[in-house]
Amino acid sequence: MLRGFATISYWADDVEAARDWYAELLGIEPYFIRPEQGPPAYVEFRVGDYQDELGIIDRRYAPEGAAGGPGGAVMHWHVDDVPATFDRLLSMGAKEYQPITPREAGWVTASVVDPFGNVLGIVYNPHYLEMLASLKGR
Repeated sequence: MLRGFATISYWADDVEAARDWYAELLGIEPYFIRPEQGPPAYVEFRVGDYQDELGIIDRRYAPEGAAGGPGGAVMHWHVDDVPATFDRLLSMGAKEYQPITPREAGWVTASVVDPFGNVLGIVYNPHYLEMLASLKGR
């Protein structure tokens, strides 16, 4: 069955611009680019504590009938400070999709639409921190 998050893929009409935007946001360069020469059709970053993969794919390769705008599921990335991360995303040209919303038990969520039309969720997730601490304690 499902064993854990591995890769999330976002679509972009301009993969180079998306690569640059995410490199600035994440503070890292992609580790994988194809093709290696010329305009990229796919780039991939390894992100966070578990080196989860964020792929950006040229929209030309989207399945037939794929939504051209935001919609569907929202994948949330854990962040330590939702308001600061949300403000940074907005300052970089993202648009609010869901406002900052305190949830029960210390959870806080929000999401934006990146400049390329993808929904990017952020969450303060106490469970994530508990699991990370327990794994580091092994």
